[in-house]
Amino acid sequence: MQALVLTALLAAGGPTDAKKELAALTGKWQPVAMQTGDTKFTKEQLKAIEMIIEDGKYLVTANGQKDKGTLKLDTKPEVKTMDIVGTDGPNKGKTFPAIYELDGDRLKICYAMEGTKRATEFKVAGAKTLLVVYEKVKDKK
Repeated sequence: MQALVLTALLAAGGPTDAKKELAALTGKWQPVAMQTGDTKFTKEQLKAIEMIIEDGKYLVTANGQKDKGTLKLDTKPEVKTMDIVGTDGPNKGKTFPAIYELDGDRLKICYAMEGTKRATEFKVAGAKTLLVVYEKVKDKK
């Protein structure tokens, strides 16, 4: 469950690019695919999770449990990176290096669950990585 309650983003790197990227990430996100090791999460499990990104902070709610923190983006490398730092909840005090890819309203994040070596590609390498694909939740008007 800790893997479910882990997720997020923010900005640093190049001020202009990072600010634009952070603005694009701001909002509510719903996971549509999630895998760690051989475990793929079901649609029902994914419906119980949501992530909100705002002002360089994240809030993930999974089955009523809240995980809060900050995220720092680096938009300069060929593969964009982020560092997620838990400030409240089950991941308080933990840092998770990750890579990410933003394509319109689709966000892909590959987290290093042990907090050590950052992934270099979007693939699951056993239980040490968590790969999540999110879609941005559209405002209902």
